[in-house]
Amino acid sequence: MNQNKKLWGGRFYQKTHPLFEKFNNSLQEDYFLAKYDILGSIAWSKSLLECNILTGDEQHKIEYALKKILKIVDRNPIIMLDSTVEDIHSWVELKLINLVGHLGKKLHTGRSRNDQVTTSLKLWCKYIINELIFYLKKLQYTLILQAEISSAYIMPGYTHLQRAQPITFAYWCLAYIEMLQRDENRLKDALLRLNISPLGSGALSGTFCNINRDRLALNMGFYSSTQNSLDAVSDRDYVLELLSISSISMMHLSRLSEDLIFFNSGEVNFIELSDYVTSGSSLMPQKKNPDALELIRGKTGTVYGCLMSMLVVLKGLPLSYNKDMQEDKKILFSAIDNWIMCLKMTSLVIKTIKINQDVCLTSAKKGYANSTELTEYLVNKGVTFREAHFIVGKIVLEAIKKKCTLEDLSLNCFKKYHQAFQNDLYKKLNIFMCINSKNSTGGVSSHQVLNRILQVKRNLYSN
Repeated sequence: MNQNKKLWGGRFYQKTHPLFEKFNNSLQEDYFLAKYDILGSIAWSKSLLECNILTGDEQHKIEYALKKILKIVDRNPIIMLDSTVEDIHSWVELKLINLVGHLGKKLHTGRSRNDQVTTSLKLWCKYIINELIFYLKKLQYTLILQAEISSAYIMPGYTHLQRAQPITFAYWCLAYIEMLQRDENRLKDALLRLNISPLGSGALSGTFCNINRDRLALNMGFYSSTQNSLDAVSDRDYVLELLSISSISMMHLSRLSEDLIFFNSGEVNFIELSDYVTSGSSLMPQKKNPDALELIRGKTGTVYGCLMSMLVVLKGLPLSYNKDMQEDKKILFSAIDNWIMCLKMTSLVIKTIKINQDVCLTSAKKGYANSTELTEYLVNKGVTFREAHFIVGKIVLEAIKKKCTLEDLSLNCFKKYHQAFQNDLYKKLNIFMCINSKNSTGGVSSHQVLNRILQVKRNLYSN
């Protein structure tokens, strides 16, 4: 096979300059698409058979040869990187011609690289969405297992990085499961819009071949075919949508990482990260650094950059296809690779984490995190909320001056601020009572947390 042969060279007098060859070629980025280009080509050969451009024997020979190429690619997915052809689509076609001769030149009838490129990329995106959902679910499994272990581990909940109200570590895990479930649902929604075949759109205005595009779409696993070829060959919304979802999900992973970095700090000491996911200092022998989490936080910026890059590539393009779009694969593959690696790493971090239960509980008892419960106590005694809020604020000030907890104040001290206070207030201030008083749907009570753990497990095991 002549590796240097162009599939479009008839109109040109001169050879392309070596510098342009290197600048123009995309094989290093799009070789991932070999399998999907071959699958699309097999489906296209069947459509050419239906409209009598190929005979049954010709279609059979082409399909057999394409499946042979697919086996070669499966055995060695980077075999084409030694080639000097400009892209994966050219590599597959030239490989086919090498196997079946002149017949291989008939396969591209009625098809353009414009619709071929986006079809292959859409097929890859369908595959990778299922991969991403798998890793999102795997992280949810890891978090739910940690939630089961830590359902009784009380810790402070924060607003403004100030102790606010007591929660459990399980409740913290469940918060991130909610985020991951939204990420998963976004991917499923994106798949609905993505699952439409552009093949048969030609260069920009359709194909002269009298093919049944809906049947062609079904043969490739799409739901239906696109309705406007001008849009179909230049549409990269599905790339933007995947980049957007990846950015949102990476933001979730970055927030989780930041929480754990804070929890792991010497000043807080709620958790200890495993040696598996930490490193040391080249100078300070005592250091154990949360590098895995810091890298997740850092790679989030890289993924955001991919989204911005793709938006900038597309923002000024006229209809329809422009070569600028060749950048889409490099950008998308980079973002997805980073996202998958960070999902895997987050799972490993959570799986191997050690929770310092006593430290968490001690910290939860500090900072007057039960002040809200004291306010609720007065409200239940008939005091208006605003009045109760003001009274409890004054009581907190007195406790601060005395350097004690609210529970340590005497009943007479409470009565000084309002006569509604009785001995039963101390039960209300108990941290376990604080947790279990939040028993409405979505609350932190043991009942609600265990209920939600069961719901999440059912959902994970049923899908």
